[in-house]
Amino acid sequence: MSPSRNRGPFDVWAPVPTRVRLVLGDATVEMTKGADDWWTPSGQVPDPSVEEVDYGYLIDDADTPVPDPRSRRQPAGVHDRSRTFRPEAFEWTDGEWTGRQLAGSVIYELHVGTFTPEGTFDAALGKLDHLRAIGVDFVELMPVNAVNGTHNWGYDGVLWSAVHEPYGGPSGYQQFVDACHAAGLGVIQDVVYNHLGPSGNYLPLFGPYLKQGRSTWGEYVNLDGEGSAEVRRYVLDNVRMWLEDYHVDGLRLDAVHALSDSSPVHLLEEMAVEVAALSAHQRRPLTLIAESDLNDPVLITPREAGGYGLDAQWSDDFHHAVHVALTRETEGYYADFEPLTALGKVCERGFFHDGTYSSFRGRDHGVPIDTDRVPTWRLVVGSQNHDQVGNRAAGDRITEHLDDHQLACAALLTMAGPFTPMLFQGEEWAASTPFCFFTSHPEPELGRVTAEGRFEEFEQMGWDPAVVPDPQDPDTFKRSKLDWSEVGSGRHARLLAAYRRLAELRRAHPDLTNPAFGSTSCAVDEESRLFRMRRGGLLVVVNFGDGTASVRLGPGRELLFTTGEDIGIDEAVLVLPPHAGALVR
Repeated sequence: MSPSRNRGPFDVWAPVPTRVRLVLGDATVEMTKGADDWWTPSGQVPDPSVEEVDYGYLIDDADTPVPDPRSRRQPAGVHDRSRTFRPEAFEWTDGEWTGRQLAGSVIYELHVGTFTPEGTFDAALGKLDHLRAIGVDFVELMPVNAVNGTHNWGYDGVLWSAVHEPYGGPSGYQQFVDACHAAGLGVIQDVVYNHLGPSGNYLPLFGPYLKQGRSTWGEYVNLDGEGSAEVRRYVLDNVRMWLEDYHVDGLRLDAVHALSDSSPVHLLEEMAVEVAALSAHQRRPLTLIAESDLNDPVLITPREAGGYGLDAQWSDDFHHAVHVALTRETEGYYADFEPLTALGKVCERGFFHDGTYSSFRGRDHGVPIDTDRVPTWRLVVGSQNHDQVGNRAAGDRITEHLDDHQLACAALLTMAGPFTPMLFQGEEWAASTPFCFFTSHPEPELGRVTAEGRFEEFEQMGWDPAVVPDPQDPDTFKRSKLDWSEVGSGRHARLLAAYRRLAELRRAHPDLTNPAFGSTSCAVDEESRLFRMRRGGLLVVVNFGDGTASVRLGPGRELLFTTGEDIGIDEAVLVLPPHAGALVR
């Protein structure tokens, strides 16, 4: 346990102010600053183990209290007082839970606020049987920490330790994790340590949490400047909080390329060390997955081999290659993925850009993966995710642009491919609802600036800003909620059956979870747009072309999966209609 977790419930690190007072109800208690810049109440304070306490801090001569940087609850929003929370009071029932390893598993990404009509942890629990039926092993929640407003993607969080109240707060989160474990599902929490949101960030009043320089989303967090030791501890304590107090099984680390850290030991490596020690103590796998734009395997290289020692990272190259092959969309960063050979390279080598020239970036990009030593499961891939759907101009899914065969091909390539599959909420039944970017900033000016920033991003991709929904419009949020009434009918039911069948095959055939890069080989015909991927003794065949394709298989081959009923083998020849695919044994 870190030193900061052994401090009093109202102690606060604040090297910046010359005076700090603790506000408790109508009472104000002076605080005393120690040599380590931690402030401690000078007078008597209530015992949070006996009753909940609302509190805040007056910084210097301020008249309005601000929340605790380590707040666990913000019942009235991020600008109001904090409320104490005792995580140890929850009665867990997951004592027999031994966790899930990432290798061989399937992840399902969801946004709590739009996954169900109610948008709560409790409501999401009603869908766990549905997730189990499509082979899901981990539920990955988009950020659930406190944000300004009622709804948000979660990446505007400002109090990393407080769970968003409209979802059910911290106790609701504990109940959710406990129920997931009872259902045999692990939980991965998406966390953001590379920036703080634009509203409700009072941390700079307390200490040097930020430093000069900024990424796309805001000022850099101070990980290597003066006072950074406590800032790093702030981050690492938050990591431990999810894994210890909420029994979470893993963390997805948002945009780690925006972590500006020149320290001798990078924060990510320090994080991996602490999590590995905690995993050993708890005797269950604890997984760290990085989202990175760098295409650099140093993140997932074990520390023994000079890497950071994280478990896995997202590979957007897989998404881009599949998306372009299916949609023929080549604007912006999709341009380099136009040849079908790009998909073949990604499946065989992990990254497409592995030191090659990126036309979107205007420079060489990426580092090759050592495919003789790195297992394929360390790359997390999907044909859809919150970024690739939500960051489109209209938040439109590929469902709107592809036929049933093509959607099933996307599922086939993801579920039968060599990497760790991640599904995005609703893709498994071809959900018709969009997933838009939405905010609920109470400040009109902030809402306007946010919308204008979106327009500028879309212009770079060549998309029409006129079709961009207003992220501040409540209807933009409402339209993004899944419509579960779709599941049982038409194309929705057909695609759901396809995902369930693919889940069964992943369990039944070891070739589909073989983590050796050498077990995967691809063959591509650019002219006919026929793609073949061998997975050990199994063969994935996809006809991306607009004409019928015939593939000679040899005698004794058997169809395990097809993207439609109009596919068959005739005299050892597989006949694939346009856009169709099959898995052959």
